[in-house]
Amino acid sequence: MVLGQTAAVNRTKTFHGALCILNSLQNHTAVLERLHERQKNPGLQLQAMKGFLHRTGLTVCELDKLNIIHVSGTKGKGSTCAFTERVLRSHGFRTGFYSSPHLVHVRERIRINGWPISTELFTKYFWEAYEQLVDTKDVNRGTLPSYFQFLTLLAFHVFLQERVDLAVIEVGIGGQYDCTNIIRKPWVCGVTSLGLDHCSLLGDTMEKIAWQKAGIFKPGVLAFTVQQTPNSLRVLQSRAEETGCPLQVCPELDQYEDMVGPVRLGLAGKHQRLNASLALQLSFSWLQRHETEKKGDIPSLTQTACTLNSQAPTFKPTAAMLKGLWETEWLGRNQTLRQGSVTYYLDGAHTTASVEACIDWFREETLQRDHSQSPGLKILLFNTTGERDSAALLRLLALCRFDYALFCPNITEASAAQNSISVHQILARCRENQIIWQSLSATEEVRQRHLVTSSGNHSLVFPCILSALQWINGRKQPASAPPQCNGPPDRLRAEAGTTSVLVTGSLYLVGGVLKHLEPSLNTAD
Repeated sequence: MVLGQTAAVNRTKTFHGALCILNSLQNHTAVLERLHERQKNPGLQLQAMKGFLHRTGLTVCELDKLNIIHVSGTKGKGSTCAFTERVLRSHGFRTGFYSSPHLVHVRERIRINGWPISTELFTKYFWEAYEQLVDTKDVNRGTLPSYFQFLTLLAFHVFLQERVDLAVIEVGIGGQYDCTNIIRKPWVCGVTSLGLDHCSLLGDTMEKIAWQKAGIFKPGVLAFTVQQTPNSLRVLQSRAEETGCPLQVCPELDQYEDMVGPVRLGLAGKHQRLNASLALQLSFSWLQRHETEKKGDIPSLTQTACTLNSQAPTFKPTAAMLKGLWETEWLGRNQTLRQGSVTYYLDGAHTTASVEACIDWFREETLQRDHSQSPGLKILLFNTTGERDSAALLRLLALCRFDYALFCPNITEASAAQNSISVHQILARCRENQIIWQSLSATEEVRQRHLVTSSGNHSLVFPCILSALQWINGRKQPASAPPQCNGPPDRLRAEAGTTSVLVTGSLYLVGGVLKHLEPSLNTAD
């Protein structure tokens, strides 16, 4: 549906009508036009956001009331935010949490006390914000916000109306020009691990990436980061100094464990220890500020009056903090889901560093099975989007002991739209990934690692996620496959005993898989 067709939907004011309009804000042509404008004038998005905010009846000053924790970075933003939100909720605070992208339903992006907002709340606040934008459209050259801009505005609107005690806000892309950066007075900021991603927008070097991510620093607002490469850390330090922002590097989680013993995390993977350490510092800083405000004192940075790039002091985590870390849940990130003899390992890793961490986690999880008499069947389900370097990611994955590699687009199930030009282009990319995999599987390094020369050569392309899952579960044969793949999956699984499926390369792929494996996630409430 195009924007000019929204009038009829407006009169209904339903949840479905809201979704139709929201989806119309991300039509492909408009996205490309905005991307081109952003590359020419990167500050344009922030200017536009301030205007859209004002048109919905809010001001930047009102955002100060949200007591915001603002987090940027390349890897682990969502996990860090999830840890932070859960820790502060464990202390009894009413929390708001804005993140992206969603896995199954758009309501996941806006959470209150850890839960996606209900369809009723989404519908109510959507129409309140959207109608104000439409009413002011004619005097503003007919402009409406993009999909992500609107959801950011909606999140601010929801959190203010629902009177949350604090809001944890995850940056979308970058930091400096991200539309969440209209926040001018966060209570504390964080930068997670940095890596090369979204290079066409943010730059093709770690230094350029770091400059963008540090754009959320604000004068006098404490910021934390994790250990970074020396060049990245120097850029963060330089930007913090220019901004007048005290910057501290988080200690390792081991240092907290020296005081309280082993710290259990709700999220799997060694890399989550970095995210948990950052979350502890963000939470502790926020709690200190809250206590200061409650006493009526003028907020100060006495506990952080130190040089830039100093080590953040360790402290003894409270029982509520430890409880929060253990109870943190974050779908699609190092998530294990067992269904009968098939175990799915879901991780939306999409950069080389995050895929390396994903592989380490997958190997740890399946190590014991590897050493048993029946190592089981191992399957890779993979896709990438945008400008991701599929070859680089597949080169890492090819060194694992996968018996099959499955490729499919981020389309949940086949439909009449399957014959569209765009879908054919997406499928063509899947076939390119299959060719890359077959080429990598034939290299001597992989052949020696696998020991069996034919291992890793079994690869299939499916038109949608559902058809790939049906094949994995033995309910559907592939439409076309190499001769060696024609054996029924049931027989292969019977011989193997168990099946391990690693789903990675894209959060959208992971979301599509979860939609089928966990239908309850797609319910109205």
